[in-house]
Amino acid sequence: MAFGRRSLFLPVVGVAAILLLAAGHATAVNTGETVVFWGRNKDEGSLREACDTGLYTSVIISFLAVFGHGRYSLDLSGHDVSAVGADIKHCQSKYIPVLLSIGGQGGAYSLPTNASAADVADHLWDSFLGGGRAGVPRPFGDAVVDGVDLFIDQGGAEHYDELARRLFSHYKFEMLLTATTRCSYPDHRLDMALATGLFTHIHVRVFGGGGDAGCTTRHRASWERWAAAYPGSLVYLGVVASPEQDANAYLPRKVLFSDVLSHIVEKPNYGGLMIWDRYYDKKTGYSAGKVF
Repeated sequence: MAFGRRSLFLPVVGVAAILLLAAGHATAVNTGETVVFWGRNKDEGSLREACDTGLYTSVIISFLAVFGHGRYSLDLSGHDVSAVGADIKHCQSKYIPVLLSIGGQGGAYSLPTNASAADVADHLWDSFLGGGRAGVPRPFGDAVVDGVDLFIDQGGAEHYDELARRLFSHYKFEMLLTATTRCSYPDHRLDMALATGLFTHIHVRVFGGGGDAGCTTRHRASWERWAAAYPGSLVYLGVVASPEQDANAYLPRKVLFSDVLSHIVEKPNYGGLMIWDRYYDKKTGYSAGKVF
């Protein structure tokens, strides 16, 4: 049984413009789109609530944290999985795409063979996308996510390119295939996958740099290197919403705009901001402009 889905080619929700107080004057700054990761803390509120804030142009559910060895498991930090399907449809009714991220900073995942890559791609298709096969459960019911994000933070790089090609073969141009990378270029775990040219969006995490402390203090340079390497993809600046998450990488909003965004927003493949994550964004009001 195949599940229907809406077209991704719908009117854009709108471009975020946030007021920055600089030198005593209010200035409108174009931030582009705002993507947020949801599913990392039960106290962040529901997916529906996140979409109803009007703050985000897309939401990434995180994570499918176990895959690659015939086992699959979602880790949504205690959220009621049975309620997520209706929330996905609600978000989509507001023209907010919802993606599913695979991998994450914990979990147990890898792709040991080409066959395992094909199996994972087919599982994603049948369990979360537009497929449907007898005996394969659909955790979100008949809701169909708009795409898949690769957040690969452990294990080897092998076969993620095959996973991307297999996913793309199912949907062609109507699926968002995105990657969330470490800030150091290149990200060796995603290098081969990105080389396929199939990824429409790249979220560069200028935080949690995997041991490269300098990377998370050179936010603009890190983003520019990724943008230059992938001119055919929209490249997003991934930031934490609170210094509690990463004190060294946290960008106060005045610094975000004056030192980084003011230099990159006019680049042809600047996509916007990726906020990590909904829980801390709700707590601090970072994307809403409540903290400077």
